Amino acid sequence: MTDTATSFLRNASDKVFDIAHRQKVNFNIARYDEAVKKGKDQFSDLAAARKIAKNRKWKAIENLGYYLQNFEARFRENGGQVIWAQDSQEAADAIRKIVKRKKAERIVKSKSMVSEEIHLNSCLAKDGYSVYETDLGEYIVQLAGEDPYHIVTPAMHKSKEDVAELFHDKLGTEQNATPTELAGKTRQIMRNQFRHADVGITGANFVVSDIGGIALTENEGNARLSCSTPSVHIALTGIEKVLPSMDDLATYWPLLATFGTGQEVTNYNSIVTGPVKEGEPDGPEEMIVVLLDNGRTNLLAQPDQRESLYCIRCGACLNACPIYKNVGGHAYETTYSGPIGSVITPHLKGMKEYQHLSQASSLCGNCSEVCPVNINLHKLLLYNRRDSVQQRARPRSEQFGFWLWKKGMLSRSLMNAGNSKMKNLVFQTLFSNSWGKNRAMLNFPEKSFNQMWREGKKN
Repeated sequence: MTDTATSFLRNASDKVFDIAHRQKVNFNIARYDEAVKKGKDQFSDLAAARKIAKNRKWKAIENLGYYLQNFEARFRENGGQVIWAQDSQEAADAIRKIVKRKKAERIVKSKSMVSEEIHLNSCLAKDGYSVYETDLGEYIVQLAGEDPYHIVTPAMHKSKEDVAELFHDKLGTEQNATPTELAGKTRQIMRNQFRHADVGITGANFVVSDIGGIALTENEGNARLSCSTPSVHIALTGIEKVLPSMDDLATYWPLLATFGTGQEVTNYNSIVTGPVKEGEPDGPEEMIVVLLDNGRTNLLAQPDQRESLYCIRCGACLNACPIYKNVGGHAYETTYSGPIGSVITPHLKGMKEYQHLSQASSLCGNCSEVCPVNINLHKLLLYNRRDSVQQRARPRSEQFGFWLWKKGMLSRSLMNAGNSKMKNLVFQTLFSNSWGKNRAMLNFPEKSFNQMWREGKKN
């Protein structure tokens, strides 16, 4: 078993019996579920909207090279710059060079899972730069020294009491401060950061090919400030975020809002097409889009799993997954957790090290049921399991165990061999620390069904 698999099992075991953790997560997800029900009412034909969304992403991914090159051409015409990054190191190095050239003293960043993927904050910290998270959830986990728990709700695992205690320790607020007071304190701090920021970093919910722009979706307005107040705006995004046309946003923005937070539409939806132009009141003097591969072309090369690139990062599959709701987001120790993370991470970071994630599923299919773009996630998990076997990524002990099981299941004489005491002894010796740790041990009967059947026919 790999170190990553061992760590996942240890983390999962710790969290699955943590009652307080489960109560917090289930409380937050229950509120999400209620909101989503209301958000869906805005669609006269939700099934048709999901089908259209999937078909448009199919078109974008099947013609990915064309739409990305078209985006680059249009964006450059708008005065922007495009950097292509093969992996996380190239992306981080490119951003570090920009920050160094700008002699930046303060960097603000809105919520971006791709920046978490390349560990951008720690990379910039090595050069002495401080990056200030401006999304409230991201700011909470940054203060706590943690990674985001959820791809949409970074601090889902914390109660309001947890946050009040954290702010009291780190910022000196009242120990029993209300959520309104905590948000006000954050706003006060962030306003000062925005006023003095030299570089602003954002992600991109969508890369719009035909107009050469990026689309940002948020509820707090911090992304707008991150890309408009500093003199340099860097947008870091995965290459799969591309959409063929601006017209597609009419479908994707409501779907993302409904399945992401239960809203009809998020509070702020922005399209940014480049640096400030003459006559415009605000905006960056310089805008750079960093297009990141980092293993995405590995997924593109897989005809069965390519569909996972349709994901719009709404987080619905995490909220629906019984495994995620019990073991929590941090147990995965990956940027993308839950069903979608279990599908894509083995291709982004290596099948041998991360194939265990595709086993962390009940295959109930609820993730596929709730996906706004109809990704067959449970089926893709099975494809990953198939590939891990074909690539011999599974542990040798497991391979040997299944070979032995196959031999026994195909041989009636081997299945009937030995008595129940011997079978129980063998099973208890081999599986007491795995099967028996959290389950009652099996108790083999004195006679197999096959033997009882034969005796019944004789009688």
